[in-house]
Amino acid sequence: MIVLAPAWSPTTSLLLLLLLSPGLRGSPDCSFSHSPISSTFKVTIRKLSDYLLQDYPVTVASNLQDDELCGPFWHLVLAQRWMGRLKAVAGSQMQSLLEAVNTEIHFVTLCAFQPLPSCLRFVQTNISHLLQDTSEQLVALKPWITRRNFSGCLELQCQPADSSTPLPPRSPRALEATALPAPQAPLLLLLLLLPVALLLMSAAWCLHWRRRRWRTPYPREQRERQSMSGVGAERGGDTESEAGSRLRAVSTEPDVGLELPNFEIMT
Repeated sequence: MIVLAPAWSPTTSLLLLLLLSPGLRGSPDCSFSHSPISSTFKVTIRKLSDYLLQDYPVTVASNLQDDELCGPFWHLVLAQRWMGRLKAVAGSQMQSLLEAVNTEIHFVTLCAFQPLPSCLRFVQTNISHLLQDTSEQLVALKPWITRRNFSGCLELQCQPADSSTPLPPRSPRALEATALPAPQAPLLLLLLLLPVALLLMSAAWCLHWRRRRWRTPYPREQRERQSMSGVGAERGGDTESEAGSRLRAVSTEPDVGLELPNFEIMT
C-alpha cells in the first residue's frame, strides 16, 4: 500500500512551529516568552515588494490611536488582514511570497483581538507604503516583544473625534496616507459630455469632407474634362474654317455654275 505524504514547504513548517511551540505561543494575556519576529523579515518583505506593483491600491486606517506600546501591534494586525486578502487572489508564485510575509506577522493572530471598532476610518494608499510601514512596525516592536504584556492592546482604539481635543502627535513611523478627493459635480458632467462633443465634431468633419469630395473632382477627372473640352473646341474650329473656305471659293468664281440661257430671235 502506497501512502502519499503531503509536501511541506519551509514557510508551512515555520507557521506550524509558531502554532504548536508553547514557547512561541501567545498566552491568554498576549505575552511572548520567545520572540516570534525573525531576523530576516526585511529581506522577506523586500522580495515581495520587488514583485508587486508599487501603486497597487490598498486601504489603511487613518485614525488609529498613536500608542507607544500598542500602536505597532495594531498596524501589524491590519497588515496581516491584507496579506490574507491578497493571498486569496494571487497566483502560485506570488502566493508563496505573500505567505512568507504573512508568516513574519502571523503571531498577532495568536492574541484574542476584539472585532475592529466602527470608528475606524480607512483611506486608500499604495501597497509599497503598506509594506514599508509593516517593516518599520516590526523594527519598533522587536525589542519589546518579549518584555511587555500586550493584554491591554486587544482592542484597537481610534483617535478622539472631538475637534476641540488636540490630537496626540503622529509618530514618524506612521503611514502617510491621505484620503482621495471626491469628484466634483461639474467635472463629472464635463466628463460625460466630452464623448458626445467628440462624436458631433467627427460627424461634422465627415460631412464636410464628403461635400468637398463631391464638389472637387480628382486630378485625373479634371484632366479628362479638360481634354474633352479641348477636343470639342478644336472640332468646332475645323468646321468653321471649312465653311469659310467654301464661301470664299464661291465668291471668287462668280461665273461657275451660272449659265445664261440662249434665246433664239425669231424674225
